[in-house]
Amino acid sequence: MAPDAPLTRIEKLALKFGELANEDPRGKWMQTRFLRGFSYVWVRAAIAKRIMVEGLEDLMALRPESGVMLVANHRSFFDSYCMLLACYMGPVAWARSLQFPVRSNFFYDSPFGIAINAAIAGGAMYPPIFRDKERRQLNDEALDRMVEILKRPGSVLGMHPEGTRGKGADPYELLPAQPGVGKVALLARPMVVPAFINGLGNNIVDDIRVTFTSEARRSKAIVTVFGPPVDYADLMAEKPRPTLYKKCADRFMARVKELAVREKEIRADIDAGRVTDDDPRWISNRGASKLYAREG
Repeated sequence: MAPDAPLTRIEKLALKFGELANEDPRGKWMQTRFLRGFSYVWVRAAIAKRIMVEGLEDLMALRPESGVMLVANHRSFFDSYCMLLACYMGPVAWARSLQFPVRSNFFYDSPFGIAINAAIAGGAMYPPIFRDKERRQLNDEALDRMVEILKRPGSVLGMHPEGTRGKGADPYELLPAQPGVGKVALLARPMVVPAFINGLGNNIVDDIRVTFTSEARRSKAIVTVFGPPVDYADLMAEKPRPTLYKKCADRFMARVKELAVREKEIRADIDAGRVTDDDPRWISNRGASKLYAREG
């Protein structure tokens, strides 16, 4: 196999930062403190009022013996932050270490992307996936990292079966599942929890502004539905192969689509006024005694 194309100076710097923040125990400790003490605080203040979550109590009740793969649709750049906020608000005690694999372009090949990853996520957007075929070896290494992450209890790896962000007009029209998520699951064998989220845009300033309007809990609500863990034990018993990876990814996507149906029902109830402001599914009604996220 030919060696990978050499990394640029910026890519080397970004990858080194990602490794320090996620692979070094001291770096991971600092990242977690940052996410809980800074990211959680401002995201909760800026957007929690709009967020309704169904399935959070069931999520809190889970007792995973290994890492957890969270598989969800991908509509907005900020979907993961809302799901992170829901986990911290629960609190979901087993969600102690968070990682969100991303495509390398922007976050790993530009100074501004590195800064965004550091300032908002503490480097948790890791490991990077490279688009170029010439970086195949690096992607194999990223896959190995994801498998190792998912073998550690308390780790949560957020992945999108679609592989990329949906940009169509209909948020319920999801892209085909990509085999990568199935491959990671079958190699690591984690608990797989599906989710569907809808209501966020890609303009962070506008999303924050809407929080303080009368539409925050009406037409501009952000609705997340977590489902029960996906049973894929029968697929684990088969010999790993590309067609099996795709079959596994399709199963995950099917569960996400089922949750999309439930999300649409909840949104219809909100629009019709059948959901009140004191509904416990609004996460800002959970009554946390302090802004700092609680750990189990």
